[in-house]
Amino acid sequence: MAKTIEEINEKIRKGKAVVLTAEEIIDYAAEKGMKRAAQEVDVVTTGTFGPMCSSGAYFNVGHSKPRIKLGGGKTYLNDVPTYTGFAAVDFFLGATAMPDDDPRNKIFPGKFAYGGAYVIEELVAGKDVRLTATAYGTDCYPRKTLETYISLKDMNEAVLLDIRNAYQNYNVAVNLSEKVIYTYMGVLQPKMGNANYCSAGQLSPLLNDPYFRTIGVGTRIFLGGGVGYVVGNGTQHNPGVKRTEGGVPKAPSGTLCVTGDLKMMNPKWLRGTSYTGYGVTLTIGIGVPIPILNEEILRYTAVRDEEIFAQVVDYSDAYPQCIPGSIGEVNYKQLKSGRIMVQGKEIPTAGLSSYIKAREIARTLKEWIETGKFLLTQPVELLPSADSGIVFKTLKERPIKKDK
Repeated sequence: MAKTIEEINEKIRKGKAVVLTAEEIIDYAAEKGMKRAAQEVDVVTTGTFGPMCSSGAYFNVGHSKPRIKLGGGKTYLNDVPTYTGFAAVDFFLGATAMPDDDPRNKIFPGKFAYGGAYVIEELVAGKDVRLTATAYGTDCYPRKTLETYISLKDMNEAVLLDIRNAYQNYNVAVNLSEKVIYTYMGVLQPKMGNANYCSAGQLSPLLNDPYFRTIGVGTRIFLGGGVGYVVGNGTQHNPGVKRTEGGVPKAPSGTLCVTGDLKMMNPKWLRGTSYTGYGVTLTIGIGVPIPILNEEILRYTAVRDEEIFAQVVDYSDAYPQCIPGSIGEVNYKQLKSGRIMVQGKEIPTAGLSSYIKAREIARTLKEWIETGKFLLTQPVELLPSADSGIVFKTLKERPIKKDK
């Protein structure tokens, strides 16, 4: 018998909802059977905690006396540049932004010790950051320079806005070359000396609802330790990839665009992160509740690590040169064992995302729901799924005609 989100919310309000994490549902469904488990369980909670580069935050800092027009000028937080192309005192800080004087990779490999992600972490931790700005001045906004300290509590709005988070499966990165390489998948040793992956596997949100039967615009989620919402599909959303018989994508697939009030978040779940030789990123905690509306959805949430497969990709040549294909396929049970076999070679593995933290997120979200602190939302529109026809495209370069 099918349920509705409103029926589940009513059980949450009364303290009668049955909530399990994506780990717990595996054994529960095996013991009870899928049909009975679908009848008894109301919500399955998921979690992931990993680096998510396409993240940032927008701020409204309020007007100074006299007023200053930051839009069109230059504004920095702790020497990290922001984007000011909005209005007078609205600006956006990207997680991967770096101070102008950072040497980058001039001395290779660069350390990338500080950037936008660290500023976001410090603000959420309640710290003061230095705001400096220059403007061109107008009759209504005459001030041309500003230098002060500001904290999150001083701002009118501070909103996390991430345009691509919670990737639905991802590559396993290796290095076939003769030298060490430095990538966003971490340091990769030559001749397949190691393999790095980045997903929570059976706990990962989008792997528990692979066809987006319940996730869409307006879905309420755990975001950075606070409450957030799905805005829509994220950039590079690509649901049309090959899948297992259980519907799990076998390559990078769906993504989420999410937002939430930065003032309600916790620095434990928003961490600045540096990748040697690559850059700065923001490590984020995200948890998505999956309402068990029917048996089909329950089956998806019972997915196991051994049923989730990822492609092994060479990051020394194939990835940077956009050469399609992989050199092997492995499942998450193998990845989490610490060693995989690729082309007859045993390779040590390491996860860039934290499974322990993902488990904590799923359990925290479970507690919020069980205690009535967190209700589910009915999506306004579900996200595009495998039958949507959406395919990720690479850039089609066209020659630019030069004037004679």
